[in-house]
Order: sequence, then structure tokens, then C-alpha cells
Amino acid sequence: MKIAPLAVTALAAASLALAAPAPVTKAVAVLNPLGSSGVSGTVTFTKAEGGVRVQAQIKGLKPGDHGFHVHEFGDCSAPDGASAGGHFNPAGTPHAGPHDAQRHAGDMGNVAAGADGSATVDYVDKQASFEGPNSVLGRGVIVHDKADDLKTQPTGNAGGRVACGVVGVVKAQ
Repeated sequence: MKIAPLAVTALAAASLALAAPAPVTKAVAVLNPLGSSGVSGTVTFTKAEGGVRVQAQIKGLKPGDHGFHVHEFGDCSAPDGASAGGHFNPAGTPHAGPHDAQRHAGDMGNVAAGADGSATVDYVDKQASFEGPNSVLGRGVIVHDKADDLKTQPTGNAGGRVACGVVGVVKAQ
């Protein structure tokens, strides 16, 4: 059976068009409690002017500040969250705050929980992305027991892990 060259070209073009996924513009991590912490919530990442908008709603925290980071691996299987690895740091830079020029790509600072144990976050992260070396897709999001001091290397002295979620792509609408 002979296939005309034009038909082969058309078939190849059609298969490429089907294989090309739409660009990612939104992702979410559903935070689940680690151990008996009772901490849960959602973190939404949305493509925005100048980076990725990070919005979080977290509940079940002790009042005060809690370290909040993207970690290396999207693996929350360990009871203490250690399976998520360390802070996501593809450039090998020092730990710092989310608005510092030199920082881990996963440094998102702290979430501040009120007396009711709830916290919200809403800012644009200039280093996070959905593609390239700083892609947050498939990574873990960890909420820590204590405040991140934004300077102690390499973790900010934020203590144990109280919640973990995996960043996944949200279906395009």
C-alpha cells in the first residue's frame, strides 16, 4: 500500500497537534495533615504578570508564623513529610525570604495564623514558574511547625512539617 507524501505530512502534523499540551496557567496543591497535626488547606498557583501568583488558605495551625515552602519532591508518603525532600533549590542559592533576589526557588516565607488557626497568603512569586528549572509542577508544598527565620541555612529553622501537598496541574477551562 502506497501513502502519498501529502497524506504522510498531514498525518504527522495532526499527531503533533494532538500531542502538544496546552500551556499550564494554573496549578493547585491540596495540603493534608502530617501525623496528628490537623493542618489542611489549599495552595493555588496561577500564571501572572511577573511570575506566579500564590494564594493559600490553611487551617488547623497554632497561632503565629509558620514556614511555608515548595520542596524538592511531590511525595507526601512519609508520616513526617521527609519524603518531600529539602527546599526546592535548583540554582543552589542560600535560603532567604520570598522577596529576596538570592533565595531558594521554594522559599515562600511564612504564613501567619490567627487565633482561630487559619492563615491566608496572596502574593506574586517572581521566581516560581510552570516550566524550566524553577517549575513548581510535581513538587511538594510543606507547612512547618515553627516560623521561618529567613536566614538560617539551609532551612530557616522552621521546625517539623505539619502539612504536605503535591502541586498538580488544574484542568484548563
